[in-house]
Amino acid sequence: DPGVLRHAGHSAGVSMQMERTSAGRGVRHCDKRAFFVADLGDVVKKHLRFLKALPHVKPFYAVKCNSSEGVVRTLAALGAGFDCANKTEIALVQSIGVPPDKIIYTNPCKQISQIKYAASHGVQLMAFDNEVELRKVARSHPHARMVLCIATDNPRSSAFLSVKFGATLKSCRHLLETAKEMNVEIVGISFHVGNGCLDLQAFPRSIADARLVFEMGVSGFFFPLPSTNQIAATINSALDLYFPEGCGVEIIAKPGRYYVASAFTLAVNVIDKQEVPLDPPESGSKKNILYYINDGIYGSFSCIFFDRTCPSPVLHKKPSPHHPLFSSSLRGPPCDGKDCIADGLELPELQVGDWLTFENMGAYTIAASSSFNGYQLPQIKYIMSRIWFVGAYMPIGFTLFLQVILINWFFYK
Repeated sequence: DPGVLRHAGHSAGVSMQMERTSAGRGVRHCDKRAFFVADLGDVVKKHLRFLKALPHVKPFYAVKCNSSEGVVRTLAALGAGFDCANKTEIALVQSIGVPPDKIIYTNPCKQISQIKYAASHGVQLMAFDNEVELRKVARSHPHARMVLCIATDNPRSSAFLSVKFGATLKSCRHLLETAKEMNVEIVGISFHVGNGCLDLQAFPRSIADARLVFEMGVSGFFFPLPSTNQIAATINSALDLYFPEGCGVEIIAKPGRYYVASAFTLAVNVIDKQEVPLDPPESGSKKNILYYINDGIYGSFSCIFFDRTCPSPVLHKKPSPHHPLFSSSLRGPPCDGKDCIADGLELPELQVGDWLTFENMGAYTIAASSSFNGYQLPQIKYIMSRIWFVGAYMPIGFTLFLQVILINWFFYK
């Protein structure tokens, strides 16, 4: 399979693929496509760390973050569940054999046609946060098992999602009573503290709120996964307090970027350059160079809108320490003046055809890419870094241990 590279190192995989592309016969500089190198071994490692950090929590991967088939197949092989936001995502995970009971339909505002689709394909677990949604489900999917999504108080998140969805605590009792009148089964509570959560106490507060609603008469609990051990410890303490082991409550998390952000590296090619004169000209000053690359904000760099960050490139060819550095800017293909990727970079002078790489590009990049103005979507080249440290994450269960061994065997056979 030309889309799969089987060897041990992530950075080596990126370099190998760029050398293959650069050496391609009859390939002109302008024809070199951007591409991702995706290390599925990194995804496996994240899964094992998850199980160690939150041993009483079941992971349901948020497909919207990155729906690439390699990621979905790897997590399915490891026994993870899937958080789907629409019909397309449900169809994707079911097409590779994921059973309906491993899927939660988390969009709290669904089209009636998509509710009926979920019903016809056996997906029963789904979220809601308002009475109108309850009525739609009662008519279109009477066997659904509903999860009430509650609002959180966390304005320090980079994306404060409770502005858009989530029921307030004051409205929860009414919604639960309404569901009972409609014979709609409520089986759980969920919350989302928002992307880029900086407040460590946002999780305990939300878990405490979930406990309050839980006591009104529900039986399960769902939340997004943080990415640090410190936050995991905080969550474990709150779970021990409000939902201790043995209380009969199933707890799941809905991690997205945690699984895929660091697994993907993007390689792009310089397709044009120009020197930008200073205004007014300054005697003896360094020149400013504007580079155009073959991906941009309408493609893989759409993550700039989600994360509000300035991506920093890594040079494929290591420059001599004696090479001068110039003030540099990166732009996407020249079709929109707003396609600005980065400014104020200090780089040696690059040439058309040079490669740049960007690390940590797995979250909300591929998922939000478009073909606007003829953009070519980057290909994905999968690698599997060797997983030597499984024993460090034991006990993970004998079945999961065999699954990890089989995944490694498939890539290295």
